Amino acid sequence: MTEEEYLCFVQPYEDALKNILVRVDVLNQDYRRKYQNYPIHHIQHRIKQKESIEKKLQINGYEISTDSSRDYLTDIAGIRIICYFVRDIYAVVSLLKKQNDIVIIKESDYIREPKANGYRSYHIVFGVPVYHTDGMEYYPVEIQLRTMSMDLWASMEHRICYKGKKECEAEDAFKDYASDLKAMEEAMEDFL
Repeated sequence: MTEEEYLCFVQPYEDALKNILVRVDVLNQDYRRKYQNYPIHHIQHRIKQKESIEKKLQINGYEISTDSSRDYLTDIAGIRIICYFVRDIYAVVSLLKKQNDIVIIKESDYIREPKANGYRSYHIVFGVPVYHTDGMEYYPVEIQLRTMSMDLWASMEHRICYKGKKECEAEDAFKDYASDLKAMEEAMEDFL
């Protein structure tokens, strides 16, 4: 995939990303007006870099092309929404699901069913409409929703255990940290 092909290819994903970011911001502001509270602490977003797309296609045994990227990758556009509490995550997901012009492509609740290593997060891939001069097409945007403590855990685990190491010496400790952070979150939520 050339740089020019990549830039043309990701443009509608950038448009889909902007579309969903505006929706999330409007929902957050409306939530604030109605309940005098923000469910969202902060938002991060990105478009997957050319090299990351190519690496993911290669690892999964797909041809490195824009067609393969379109057919097999749902995380080219990504948003991470960091909430204060678990209840905020489910509130934001519920509000997004009520929007009838976006479609759910894939959903994984790693909060109710954490991964074996202790990872907790809520992942949902929406098909977001992008209007062109010649019509409309849906593009996937992956949204990961986490609490601040889930994000701390995932960021540190990724930095220490995930990047380039086959086995992590701290793996058991991270499972314990995940349990400790969950207990802390639940205790803090009781103050509300």
